[in-house]
Amino acid sequence: MAEYLKSIATTYFNPCTCSLSDQPTSKLTKIKAIVQPKWLLAFSGTIILLLAILWLIQVRVPILFAMGDFLVVRDELQPTEVITVVSGPMERIDYAIQLYQQGYGQKIFFTGDASPKPNKSYAQLYRDHAIKQGVPAANIFIDDGKINSTYAEAIKLKQFLERSQTTIKSVIVVSDPYHMRRARWTYQQVLGNQVKVVMAPVPFELSRQKQRWWADEASKEMVEHEYLKMAYYYARYKFTGGALQQWLASLDTD
Repeated sequence: MAEYLKSIATTYFNPCTCSLSDQPTSKLTKIKAIVQPKWLLAFSGTIILLLAILWLIQVRVPILFAMGDFLVVRDELQPTEVITVVSGPMERIDYAIQLYQQGYGQKIFFTGDASPKPNKSYAQLYRDHAIKQGVPAANIFIDDGKINSTYAEAIKLKQFLERSQTTIKSVIVVSDPYHMRRARWTYQQVLGNQVKVVMAPVPFELSRQKQRWWADEASKEMVEHEYLKMAYYYARYKFTGGALQQWLASLDTD
């Protein structure tokens, strides 16, 4: 028995000077069966990983573009009675003035409450800026009452339209590109079907927001917040009531 065990140990574990080709065919097959699959598995895994990375790169960018494009609502421009601007960065004001000068509106309506300048509201600053750009003062209207949300701005516009001595049937709404989908829903909710709402986002070449929003911190924050705010607006202004709606109203900030 001892001799038998010794012969097995000598055959399988004892170093020898012979090459693999000198080993019995069955042993060489076993060695290849052990070595080759591990090498092939590692190589195949690397190739699959590289292909997966390339696929993600190809797919990720179109998906990100689509997420941003969904928020941008751009209607075909047409002449309206009023151009209204959601209070905010000056590029919104400048684009509204540009649209007015191109004949797309008979009047401009600005909103905006207290500004950093003493005794000057944002709405008044916007009006002064528009006058300097050549818009007649008689065609500029403002409401500098307190606002804290896009919905509140839509209410201000509705009140202005109701005070108008002539019936206003169409308005252009100007704001930032990624704000437009929520803004359209809001203005349509407030104004109803009696007023046609035309959405005119500030062109990206004039806006501080970027089409490749995920590569720009401010644009990334805007897109992320807009998706959250859309969900909030649907809950706040459409699907809730009572105490829950009042609590959600306390969260209005934009």
